[in-house]
Amino acid sequence: MTDFVKILTRKNSLRKQCLELGVADLEKVLADLTDIIDERREDEAAQAAAEAAKIEAIEAIRKQMMDAGIGLDDLSVQVDSAPRKSVKAKFKIVDADGEEHFWSGRGRTPVAFAAYMEEKGISKDQLPTVD
Repeated sequence: MTDFVKILTRKNSLRKQCLELGVADLEKVLADLTDIIDERREDEAAQAAAEAAKIEAIEAIRKQMMDAGIGLDDLSVQVDSAPRKSVKAKFKIVDADGEEHFWSGRGRTPVAFAAYMEEKGISKDQLPTVD
């Protein structure tokens, strides 16, 4: 808490600070504080109205979902089960054991491909492609 706030929130501290002010100055401070209070009340009322509108919209959506027989679990299943696009393999190599390895060419180079490129002394662009 700042010193200014401490003075404003403690009556005796405020009284002490206002000893040098005249009545006209005190009335001006009071009017300014009243304006600030009114502005704060309006802001809080606007926030409360926005929150109430949001809650009302949520309740309307919930009612529509209940009328349609849809639950929150149904929504999460639909969102979670969205199919991911798989990337088609671009490169294919056969290692020393005769095992085939496929790679799309994206992301980190697989160990088998890195070893193959090092062994052959080639770059990614020279890898054999999938037929």
